[in-house]
Amino acid sequence: MNDVITLLRESGAMLEGHFLLSSGRHSDRYFQCARLLQYPDRAAAALAGAVDRIKADIRAGKLAPDAVVGPAMGGIVVAYELGRQLGLPALFTERDDGGVMTLRRGFTVEPGTRILIAEDVITTGKSSKECAAVLEGLGGRIEALACVVDRRSSGADIPWPLYAAIKLEAADWDGAGCELCKQGIPVVKPGSRKQINPINL
Repeated sequence: MNDVITLLRESGAMLEGHFLLSSGRHSDRYFQCARLLQYPDRAAAALAGAVDRIKADIRAGKLAPDAVVGPAMGGIVVAYELGRQLGLPALFTERDDGGVMTLRRGFTVEPGTRILIAEDVITTGKSSKECAAVLEGLGGRIEALACVVDRRSSGADIPWPLYAAIKLEAADWDGAGCELCKQGIPVVKPGSRKQINPINL
């Protein structure tokens, strides 16, 4: 676990400040895993522990995934790396022009396909659940979820076994109750969706 923290820090992937998350919640930490995942060797090393646990459970008969699927954007590289280490095909879902999660680009999921969902960071699990709904609508069966960083707060329920490279704590407020907003500290949205400049909300 400490090795994963080191990899995140060395890559500049763990930021501290005042951030607006894609869920709409505020936090004092932001994990920009793209900075880690841009280095194939670091991506492989960061996910190795989670892969070991997944392989152990496969050997024990607890799961038997046929494919890895990551929601775009954050899950694409994670899905690829997990697929590479597990010897499985790696696909991704993405949002259409209306913002609805979908499976396209010629990817197919046959009924009964057992799926491991891959994410970079889990906060509320919203993207993973949207991805799962698409796959289940095609007849797929979600077996588990894997991620680089599990930063869920209490109450963020994940209905599948979770294999995280690391679990890290981070403050998690709604906008009205944000302690950093009360202090007048500008908020930044650093993710890939709808960038904003530092502002006071």
